[in-house]
Amino acid sequence: MRREIEAIPDAVTGFLQGSERLAEGWGIRLRQKDPAFVVTVARGSSDHAASYLKYAFEIAAGIPVASIGPSVASIYNVRLKLKGAACLAISQSGQSPDILRMAQSAREGGALTFALTNTPASPLAEVCDELVDIAAGPERSVAATKTFVNSAVAGLMILAAWARDDGLRNAVHALPEKLRDALACDWSELCEALDGRQSLFILGRGPAFAIANEAALKFKETCAIQAEAYSAAEVMHGPVSIVGKNFPVLALAARDAAERSTGETADRLAGKGAAVFITGDGAKAASRLPFASTGHPLTGPLALIVSFYSFIETLARRRGLDPDRPANLKKVTETE
Repeated sequence: MRREIEAIPDAVTGFLQGSERLAEGWGIRLRQKDPAFVVTVARGSSDHAASYLKYAFEIAAGIPVASIGPSVASIYNVRLKLKGAACLAISQSGQSPDILRMAQSAREGGALTFALTNTPASPLAEVCDELVDIAAGPERSVAATKTFVNSAVAGLMILAAWARDDGLRNAVHALPEKLRDALACDWSELCEALDGRQSLFILGRGPAFAIANEAALKFKETCAIQAEAYSAAEVMHGPVSIVGKNFPVLALAARDAAERSTGETADRLAGKGAAVFITGDGAKAASRLPFASTGHPLTGPLALIVSFYSFIETLARRRGLDPDRPANLKKVTETE
């Protein structure tokens, strides 16, 4: 896992070098289709990448995005009416039967389908209109890291090409160096705050909320810690009732329009005695964690997850666990 985390900048570089011309074709296909909405099909970390892309597409292109449950096709055998849609099906292996069935059903229902996968010679690639090889290289760790980041980067490249957004395209191409900076961020203070703790909240808003969900999954997978992700706009509506003195909270604030409100929520929780850590400068009571700035509001959350990945691998080993061999898990889960 450590080797794969440290390989993320190079994995992103490799994808970008191999996809620049292809991305223009993806953009042309989408402009020809002119979809009224986008749907996503994914599970696990891939679904968190899809959630991140939901916010990116909605914010940058004004296109509504919805997640479709794979079981709609695989279990309930329903074909959705998707004539006016584009579909992003995201799967590292491209093998899970329910993802395949839903992607195929989306295509049959009229959607322009894209397979974002790390396995170009996979069944998913065969059932979709367009193959997007995320080109992360072999990933042997059970906990996905570089495939998550490359899936998100691939989606951003599709978005930039579709919207002819040169600012986003340039920010994505600048990401590898920014992600190297993210790897160097030291979150050891958070490690210490989690000693002896078995649960915490992770907060985010907008694209950073998708990152919070991915972080919560990694806490469970690698450290057997019950982590729950909440929107910074929702945590005070009920979940706050279990926050007591020194209860750990990680607030993932990106450099975007939600940074201020996330900081305000972090400070409110700190005021209740929680041990709150935030990746931002605006909070007054929460403890600051270092972060790498990327210069674009949509790419910033990806730097946060890379810093987090480095942290969580360290935390697992600090707790005497082997993050490469998490209990009860295997690399590829095939769901009917």
